[in-house]
Amino acid sequence: MEGNAGREGRFPPRGHPVIRGINGIGLWSLYMKEVRRFLKVQTQTIWAPAITTLLFLVIFSVALGRGGREVLGVNFPTFVAPGLIAMAMMQNAFANSSFSLLSGKIQGTIIDLLMPPLSEGELMGGIIGAAITRAVAVGFVVAGAMMLYPGVSLAMAHPWAVLWFGLMGAVMLSLLGLLASIWAEKFDHNAAVTNFVIAPLAMLSGTFYVIDRLAPAFQAVSRANPFFYVISGYRYGFLGQSDIGDAAAVAMAALGLLALNALLALGTYKLLKSGWKIKN
Repeated sequence: MEGNAGREGRFPPRGHPVIRGINGIGLWSLYMKEVRRFLKVQTQTIWAPAITTLLFLVIFSVALGRGGREVLGVNFPTFVAPGLIAMAMMQNAFANSSFSLLSGKIQGTIIDLLMPPLSEGELMGGIIGAAITRAVAVGFVVAGAMMLYPGVSLAMAHPWAVLWFGLMGAVMLSLLGLLASIWAEKFDHNAAVTNFVIAPLAMLSGTFYVIDRLAPAFQAVSRANPFFYVISGYRYGFLGQSDIGDAAAVAMAALGLLALNALLALGTYKLLKSGWKIKN
């Protein structure tokens, strides 16, 4: 026994990894922890966004959609509904991922995320996956609320666009939320990003209007807003048309969002690996 105590067969040398490849159990455990966290307060995280979004639809439909007003060939409520669904999905994806690390840093429980044998990619995957799950759940609930409003049609012309742009929007905001939680040191910092970055970009994304009616300078600003491509591409999936352009332009927007999310994912991974504002 004593002769075998120092052999590699019994205990691996110090510093050698024991878990090789992907730690599936750890990744799944982190994902379920994050999902159960927002499901414990689902009245606030899942059902409340449906009420808020439905109020947006009612207010803007009454204020701007009277007299059978049509946009892109459909009535105003049908035009607005897809954008509101996508906006709710993105905002809730950001809210979920931006809370994970920040709450741990403030409450002193971040060690529970750093000590388990999880790589930076697995840590990022669990948090992002849970945020996307919340976004999808909110999307279904908000869509159900939209269908209760008179005159709203959610028939899909291009289901692939609904799935792709909904997923790309959720991934983008999940990554931005994780970046915000890494940078933030208190809840005020996170609220500042939400109020001064996320909310303005969402409201100025063409959710309630088509950008062709804006001045050329403001059209250029809108086309520089990635939220615009998520909203318009998602709307294209339902209506079969959008202010991005024709089908080729929509396909280019889909690839552009994929490239943007890849860059955001790489930057987030590098930041997590550096330990900036997390391990120091």
